[in-house]
Amino acid sequence: MKNILKMLGWKQAGQQAPLAGEAMVANDAGGYVHALDDWARLDRFLILGTEGGTYYASEARLTRETTQVVARCIDTNGARAIARIVELSTSGRAPKQDPILFALALATAATDPATRAAALAAIPRVARTGAQLQRLVGYIDGLRGWGRGLRRAIARWYLDQPLGELELQALKYKARGEKGQRWSHRDMLRLAHPLAPAEDRARRALFDRIVRPDSTDDLPGELARFAAAERLARTSDADEAVRLIVDHRLPRETVSTGLLREPKVWEALLAEMPMTAMLRSLGKLSQVGLLVSGSAAERQVVARLGDTGRLKRARVHPLQVLTALSVYRTGHGLLGKLAWLPAPAVVDALDRAFYAAFANVTATGKRMLIGLDVSGSMGVGTVAGSPLTPWEAETAMALVTLATERDVQVVAFQDQLVPLALSPRQRIDDAMQAMSNLPFGRTDCAQPMLYAMERKLQVDAFVIYTDNETWAGNVHPSAALRQYRQQSGIAAKLVVVGLTSTGFTIADPTDPAMLDVVGFDAAAPALIGDFVAGRL
Repeated sequence: MKNILKMLGWKQAGQQAPLAGEAMVANDAGGYVHALDDWARLDRFLILGTEGGTYYASEARLTRETTQVVARCIDTNGARAIARIVELSTSGRAPKQDPILFALALATAATDPATRAAALAAIPRVARTGAQLQRLVGYIDGLRGWGRGLRRAIARWYLDQPLGELELQALKYKARGEKGQRWSHRDMLRLAHPLAPAEDRARRALFDRIVRPDSTDDLPGELARFAAAERLARTSDADEAVRLIVDHRLPRETVSTGLLREPKVWEALLAEMPMTAMLRSLGKLSQVGLLVSGSAAERQVVARLGDTGRLKRARVHPLQVLTALSVYRTGHGLLGKLAWLPAPAVVDALDRAFYAAFANVTATGKRMLIGLDVSGSMGVGTVAGSPLTPWEAETAMALVTLATERDVQVVAFQDQLVPLALSPRQRIDDAMQAMSNLPFGRTDCAQPMLYAMERKLQVDAFVIYTDNETWAGNVHPSAALRQYRQQSGIAAKLVVVGLTSTGFTIADPTDPAMLDVVGFDAAAPALIGDFVAGRL
């Protein structure tokens, strides 16, 4: 590409110095960018977490820095912080709940009594499963003591759950947490001492059985599923196991390891298997011989993946589907020796389900240029604790826009434009394979705007996926956008999709036509579309 800066006669200090008169900060690569405010960083943490760190920042350092930001938000406005925690948890916009649970745990340890009370009251809305409650309590226990308020909040969780749901949670999630910090239902019941009304005999019996698992007392009829799970734990007969699973809708967690080698057991489990559990089990279902071309199990799995309503009700996040697709199509697990032959129909169904898992996306009718950062830092670290690197995640998200918009072009960039051919008809795994062959270099996030000026492209909005570690260019991205507006006469917008939990953005926060969004927020494509179309 020609040196358009020289052609235009611009005098630029380059990205390794701040723009005159603008509040900018140095990013971890040494370039100058804009700083996110604490509330924007809170969103990045809640959605992306810090697992895996980045090319420039270790996981430990990024976690320390981000935790301080979360604590500041809680101290500044506890009610606002807790409302955001609850909103992102209940909406299903975050790929994983761990960052959200940790933030809520921080709020329960706040110095302000009203903030602590609000955080404790939010526990049932955020910790909706036994596993989430166990993880949350592990975080809380490391931050504060077991006061009366916490005991009451945990007791309420056990007393307010419908009996059937509580029974299922007790069966599925016996204990969760890191080694040395594992919490079980038994631990929490012994500390919280929930007292069920005398007339609620079944709940009292369930509490007693959880606390005294070796008890031989007969369980009431309302706990038939729990009693069946106890019988299942004692049997090694596959036929009996199938009968118990089918008759009482028992989950996989109640089945012994030996029985999980039996195809008929997995076939029985599949009938009532939740969507997220099914996504995690696809490899095993293939390995035991159930997911083969033309099989009933294959038809069942494909039908479920094609049920958009079911995906929404199960709060299946797009990143969960993309992770399942990335792992399943390889034919082997990330850890261990499990290997299988992928069923093509399932791979195709996962590809379609990825798009369906996003919030409804309406076409903008605008002319858009998507820039995918393929500099070296985008190939390091992971997105939201998944096995996917930032460049893999951005590729998949770009395909969502390509599938929605009519007038959109996608380019890849590092310190120069890189040829890229993505098509809305392309499968995600094919697109990722094409991206993996690109050269990875230094970072210059101004490249998409410079490219549009050189080619005299008509662009209403630039959407740039990046980790915001730009440093190698001679012109700042925000300055390049302003020059594009001046040259083209188009009031072009800029959307920056951040794919790591750093505190940086190339979007100028004082410019209302620039927006920073969190990568792999399930609502991100819809938010981008609304902003570009002027609906936001």
